[in-house]
Amino acid sequence: MSKDVPVYVAGHRGMVGSGIVRALERGGYTRILTRTRTELDLLDRAAVRSFFETERPRLVVDAAAKVGGIIANSEQPVEFLLQNITIQNNIIEAAADFGVDKLLFLGSSCIYPKLATQPITEDSLLSGPLEPTNDAYALAKIAGIKLCQAYAKQYGKNFISGMPTNLYGPNDNFDLHTSHVLPALIRKVHEAKLRGDKSYVVWGTGSPRREFLHVDDLSEACLFLLENYNEPEIVNIGCGEDVTIRELAETVCDVLGFQGELVFDTTKPDGTPRKLLDMSKLLSMGWKPRIPLREGIRGAYDWYLQHGSR
Repeated sequence: MSKDVPVYVAGHRGMVGSGIVRALERGGYTRILTRTRTELDLLDRAAVRSFFETERPRLVVDAAAKVGGIIANSEQPVEFLLQNITIQNNIIEAAADFGVDKLLFLGSSCIYPKLATQPITEDSLLSGPLEPTNDAYALAKIAGIKLCQAYAKQYGKNFISGMPTNLYGPNDNFDLHTSHVLPALIRKVHEAKLRGDKSYVVWGTGSPRREFLHVDDLSEACLFLLENYNEPEIVNIGCGEDVTIRELAETVCDVLGFQGELVFDTTKPDGTPRKLLDMSKLLSMGWKPRIPLREGIRGAYDWYLQHGSR
């Protein structure tokens, strides 16, 4: 497909959406469509349809979602279900009705069962119970995947789905009430360092294992899929390596120069014991990540110092 076709990136101000815009620009795409929330309310079906009818995007990346960590997911399951389902339904339906050639829907690794065999292959979807601490968000994303597959099956639409692992990087959310584990660690360690604290408390036992992918690697993977993948079956997007939360916290402390002791609050939940994606499918297509975790954490901290700490 020509690189001068209009490409709509939903959620372009978020960490993922902004990364995808950067990847598209690096890839030579010249007509990138974006709208802020005040310009286009994705919860408003009529407004979304009007936008698609007027702008006629040919490619769409759905990176818009209500996201958050364990606290936010536990306290707002209704909002995580209703808002995410509404947003993705509006975008996917309008894309189908107004001539979009290809749509990339972004899910999440949390769609997989809590006790899925590790590393997690794409066919693990719906093979067991979800992790209760984020099941509302996961169910919404599963509904989005199934809707894309239904459009592909029933109407022949080229709607594909990518499943990113845990992400971090520029434009991440550092709000301690709604953020994910890595940005929360960065902010908490930074503030502990400024206060001169002798110790730092980490939620849980530190034993769960997690995989972390820099958002710029994810964005390049999304561009790769847009240009090279045309099947309705989901594709994992990760780095293929994981670390314990203890190892992650120790790395953050080392990168930020915090010398205090790590203390683990075992009264707080751990979540899923392990979550590592099987990357065989995407790697076999010729894509691979390039940003090591330590280097990525340093870059994320630099961004936080310049932007997020305000």
